[in-house]
Amino acid sequence: MGHELSLFVGTFATLLAIINPFEVLPVYLKMLEGRDPATHRQVAWKASFYALLLCLFLIFGTLILRLFGVPLSMVRIVGGIILMKIGFELFSPSASGGVIPVGGAKQGGNIAFVPLAMPLMCGPGAIATILGMTSTIKQSSAELASFVAIVVAIFATMVVTYLCLAYAGKLVDRLGAMGIDAITRIVGFFVSAMGVALIFDGVIEALQTHGVTVLH
Repeated sequence: MGHELSLFVGTFATLLAIINPFEVLPVYLKMLEGRDPATHRQVAWKASFYALLLCLFLIFGTLILRLFGVPLSMVRIVGGIILMKIGFELFSPSASGGVIPVGGAKQGGNIAFVPLAMPLMCGPGAIATILGMTSTIKQSSAELASFVAIVVAIFATMVVTYLCLAYAGKLVDRLGAMGIDAITRIVGFFVSAMGVALIFDGVIEALQTHGVTVLH
């Protein structure tokens, strides 16, 4: 049970840090500028639902990799590199301020899928996180429970993300631009740390798989 709880907490914390609803808020509010609160909540619900489906689909990515014989240690290393890169970008954000497509607000419900659900919510970082976490599951009797822990973590992350988007106006008013920037940089540091940890675990497992033992 301890392993499943640790897997849940790790997946939830990393996914929430990667998605970073506070970073999505300015884009979300800009694209829905002038819309009524009901439309805001509807788009927030659709975006969270689409991102949830995409993340759940990714769980089967590890199973497909196993089918084709791709070493999970390599998946962990690649995922860690992606997480570390995204963490550095969050810690030192560019001046571009995000991706807002021209005429996005006129596209109605389409903006819930692109760009909100993908790539802002379910982008390379989320993909790397889910594949990296599922790659840590070993073949055992508790494997199903571990997958359930990851699924519950994804659900919990999307619920928190939906709440942040649904109350985006109030959050931005309370935090302000400086508050959001500070949170984003702190999140970037922890995402980079998670990426380094995945790379380290992947390298150790790869060395052990190829018969390299620890020298005493």
